[in-house]
Amino acid sequence: MKITQIIERPIRLESNISNAFVNFSEHTVSLVAIVTDRRIANKPVVGLSFNSIGRYAQSGILRDRMIPRLMGAAPESLLQDDGKLFSPEKVLACVLKNEKPGGHGDRAQAASALELAVWDLNAKLLDEPAAHTIAKHFGTRFSPKVSVYAAGGYYYPGEDGKQLRRELEQYKAKGFDRFKMKIGGASLGEDIRRIESALHVAGAGENLAVDANGRLSLEQALAYARGLESYKLMWLEEAGDPLDFELNRALANAYSGPLATGENLFSHQDVKNLVLFGGARPQLDIFQMDSGLSYGITEYARMLRELESRGFSRAQAFPHGGQLLALHAVAGLGLGGCEVYPNIFQPLGGFGDDTVVENGMVEVSDAPGFGLEQKSSLAQEFARMFH
Repeated sequence: MKITQIIERPIRLESNISNAFVNFSEHTVSLVAIVTDRRIANKPVVGLSFNSIGRYAQSGILRDRMIPRLMGAAPESLLQDDGKLFSPEKVLACVLKNEKPGGHGDRAQAASALELAVWDLNAKLLDEPAAHTIAKHFGTRFSPKVSVYAAGGYYYPGEDGKQLRRELEQYKAKGFDRFKMKIGGASLGEDIRRIESALHVAGAGENLAVDANGRLSLEQALAYARGLESYKLMWLEEAGDPLDFELNRALANAYSGPLATGENLFSHQDVKNLVLFGGARPQLDIFQMDSGLSYGITEYARMLRELESRGFSRAQAFPHGGQLLALHAVAGLGLGGCEVYPNIFQPLGGFGDDTVVENGMVEVSDAPGFGLEQKSSLAQEFARMFH
């Protein structure tokens, strides 16, 4: 069994919204297809994936460095010992050949797109959902139903103050009972008014998380902590720079509620530093590392081992992502839950067309692989890669 072709194609996200730092109207994503010489129903078996939402396409790194390494490797060097499936670990090691340790950044996302495509490919060879393949590989328990929350609440151009509430009401009508909104892009007073508006839909603070996307200084973060303490929110996410562990520790000492971070940590060494120096609290705080940003499932599993070796639970892991790749990681690795982008970041955000959210839970489809073909708008984008 060998790889015969690897295709990368950048597409633009359909979003003109902003968080406290970023407007997403210019953001792109790399779609990846790994084509093999194996055939099912007289068609080549193809592994599909993309790098995570909310960053940029990684065309240069993929086309100039990583894809040539993979295509130049001896086919048998990429297979598991029995030769029946590809080895995600060997594929990841191949694409990172001659890359220095550290300095993760964009290359972590580029490698993720290829490593995740291998999981999709293997699951299709086994005719099972990727979550099953992941669970068997790591000896974890597959979770057929996953707790999800609707992520949104961005700053929209010309927002009239009522749009946030209408947005969350739409999510609630779809079956969601927990929500996340953005803060830090307005004054503390204005954000508190937005939170109170959102609580009319969420019903209680424990059903509403807020995300500052790393915008706040230590002084501002502490002011937000004081202002938000009484609402007893689901969590306060990325108040300050994600690598400012001193700020995170100071905030943990001042704020009794859960803090969430980790979305922008791309290696298990980063996670080690977070738990050692960032004030993270077992059984309370939330870890949001995303396999689509951090070298794929292989490195994500190392992150989980790092957490568990230091007294934290994988139930505290709620990956960033809001799409099918993250859903299967949660279901396959037994994590706490998953965010969803129901209406935004299309065509990648959200799950399959027929996916039903009921009481804040989603059942994993039995489609082979990640089920990306069950999202019609995304399936059309992948189909264009072959024409």
